[in-house]
Order: sequence, then structure tokens, then C-alpha cells
Amino acid sequence: MAKPLLVEFGMGTSLRRGDYTQAAERAVRDALWHNSINLAELFGFDKTDMRITLDVGVQQPDKVDVEVLKAVFPYGQVTVRISKGGLDTPRPEGDGNPTIMANAALSVGFEMERVND
Repeated sequence: MAKPLLVEFGMGTSLRRGDYTQAAERAVRDALWHNSINLAELFGFDKTDMRITLDVGVQQPDKVDVEVLKAVFPYGQVTVRISKGGLDTPRPEGDGNPTIMANAALSVGFEMERVND
């Protein structure tokens, strides 16, 4: 099991389209935007060794395309968990598409125990 070394948080929205994937992707990018830590190099690992766990909360988890979220990460092994959370706020126009807010938490770690071949 990977030892988590870093946790970042983000929030994203879909203001008019009612797109849960868009809101979730923006939350992931928001979390990444706050991060410029070179963990892999610090511990002598390759970036592909990173174990990334992404937790996203939206009101309708089944409407999030997990593959779109995984594609945000340029490297690492990504596990995505979508759960009910976030917030849907009705729009004044009452057009049926709420403003969607998604929350994301991503943790980054490595398998700290090296396996000898």
C-alpha cells in the first residue's frame, strides 16, 4: 500500500452546462495548480511510480466520466473514487441545469518498500 505523502484540495464548477465531469475536472486541475512539489525526485523514485488517489464529490457521481479525470494526470498510477458530495445550486433562470460545484482531494504517495528482484 502506498504511503501518502501529500494531499491537495480543489474546487471546480460547471456554471451553466450542468456538466458533472467538467466540474470534477476543474476541481482536479485546481488541486494540481496549488502543487509544485518534486516528491519523486526527493525520494529517488521515477514520476511513473507515483500512486495518486483522487476522491471527488459531486451530487450525481454516476454522471462523472472517470477516464476524463485520469487523463488530467501526465504520469503516475491513478485511482479515482467518486462519491456523493459537492453542491448543486439552482440557477435563477430555472432552466433545469443547476450550477454544479465539485470538490476534489488528491493524495500522492509511493510504495516506500522496494521489492528486490
